[in-house]
Amino acid sequence: MHPFRVAVENQDTDAMADLLADDVVFTSPVAFTPYPGKPITMAILRGVLRVFTDFRYIREIGGETDRDHALVFETVVNGKKITGCDFIRTDDDGKIVDFMVMVRPLSGAQALAEAMGAQFDRIKSEAAAEIAAAQQN
Repeated sequence: MHPFRVAVENQDTDAMADLLADDVVFTSPVAFTPYPGKPITMAILRGVLRVFTDFRYIREIGGETDRDHALVFETVVNGKKITGCDFIRTDDDGKIVDFMVMVRPLSGAQALAEAMGAQFDRIKSEAAAEIAAAQQN
């Protein structure tokens, strides 16, 4: 089982953060522009944990030593059942450098866009606070 899957299933945000490269790029299923960097990616993932209910991974594609993995999931957002997939690519150190999410059906993607849109001020604030804290250290 991929360590990121384990971290998500345990809702362990510290372990999730430890698995991300500093220069990770997150590609959202509902936003055109990818989000570069660990702070915004973690803020988005925390937002996702707040809006997903009944989340579970149902399939994992990729071997233990592979750099590319697909983690298929099911969840509910605002009453809409969603099937999706986390596509992750790791570097030589096992850190996630590319993280792309795709979801279906369209009604589920629309529910996700609405729910995450409502979270986005908080997401930006969390990311900015994380960046500021890192700059102070």
